[in-house]
Amino acid sequence: MAMVILEDCTNCGLCVPECPTESITEGDDIHVINPETCNECEDQDDGSHCVEICPVDCIEKAK
Repeated sequence: MAMVILEDCTNCGLCVPECPTESITEGDDIHVINPETCNECEDQDDGSHCVEICPVDCIEKAK
């Protein structure tokens, strides 16, 4: 599974450098997460870095 960025994204870009798999890129209106490379930071001790850094809480697990 992967994380997904919701439409509430303000395109601030704080999540991009936090992603250890470089799965987050800037989209037209919001940032997007590549589901092919996102592993939900399962190999990281602190969990999903993007969720922790997001100021508007718009990143969640894909359904």
